[in-house]
Amino acid sequence: MDAWANLRRILHVDMDAFYASVEQRDDPTLLGKPVVVGGRPNSRGVVSAASYEARKFGVHSAMPLAEACRRCPQAVFLPVNFPKYREASFHIRQIFLTYTPMVEPLSLDEAFLDVTGSTSLFGPAETIALTIKQRIQQELNLTASVGLGCNKFLAKLASDLRKPNGFVIVPPDRVQEFLDPLSVERIWGVGKKTAEQLHKLNIRTVRDLRRLEQGFLTRLFGIMGSQLYQLAQGIDDRPVESDRIVKSIGRETTFPTDIADIEVLETALLKLSVEVGRNLRKEMLKGKTITLKARYDDFRTVSRSRTLQRATDLDNVIYQEARNLLQEVSPKQPLRLIGITLNNLTDQMEAQLSLFEEPQQERENLIKVLDLVNEKYGDHSITRARLL
Repeated sequence: MDAWANLRRILHVDMDAFYASVEQRDDPTLLGKPVVVGGRPNSRGVVSAASYEARKFGVHSAMPLAEACRRCPQAVFLPVNFPKYREASFHIRQIFLTYTPMVEPLSLDEAFLDVTGSTSLFGPAETIALTIKQRIQQELNLTASVGLGCNKFLAKLASDLRKPNGFVIVPPDRVQEFLDPLSVERIWGVGKKTAEQLHKLNIRTVRDLRRLEQGFLTRLFGIMGSQLYQLAQGIDDRPVESDRIVKSIGRETTFPTDIADIEVLETALLKLSVEVGRNLRKEMLKGKTITLKARYDDFRTVSRSRTLQRATDLDNVIYQEARNLLQEVSPKQPLRLIGITLNNLTDQMEAQLSLFEEPQQERENLIKVLDLVNEKYGDHSITRARLL
């Protein structure tokens, strides 16, 4: 009897060191060298991507660039080139859609695919997975790691085990054999603090976790305890959501001490604007309505919104509008929290004119945000010349 009968065939496709690999592909002199994408090593930014050569030195995404330089001073540090990465991501997504409409993008470089209904046309799920890997290699000269399982959790775990250029299948009748030896940190939801609690109970592998009673885990971790119990058994009923709708994207920060200084608040807004803009571009979305949230030291919360004529994902536009909204709030008392949210979102791919033709207004806005970053942080990692 077919072990896959009546079960989903889910792929998780994860590009290998995506941003860095695109840069190495486009500049062969970088092949075999440690490459760090994020900006200049003396800037205050963080690593967006690191090649596998750089990872050998302990460099990883979200690490401060200065720390990455300390660990790997011989690395080549490059600015982020989102148009280039979006172009490659769009091509990859078109490959996915050739084999199934059930595609759930998680970011520019990874997605879930449900190929359950595609096997009658394209053959077994493993054949589809290998074909997708081969097409990405042949058409884009990039590598992807793929996991195949009967649910999203197993597929995601599988794709991560043999990077780069890996392909791991989790047969339905060997799920526990696959899961049991893995460390508990591999389970979704097990962060540093949860792992420490589990380690105190001498729970270090999925096998150890699986042997606990659900009631015990629920008493220990609440609702998350039930989720941990289910995942340790390899149970995950979430479907691939091809029409996943992101309604809003936002970021907020709570200050260690209440802030009344308008310049400090505007600096915080700039950082939040950059983060929100980055996440919009990651999701390939633009937003039309900007909302500023402010919470005073007495916990009273107010918000102000403004709808733009044209949807945007540009840091500078978000920042300028948020700063105007802050002036409307006119805090007469210190703030303990401030946040920015964009909603009324639209698909960036539909909105943009071309991947290769940047409108003049957007180019000018990019220069403005560069000037703001230079002014606030002294970060000259992207020159004006690169934007003109």
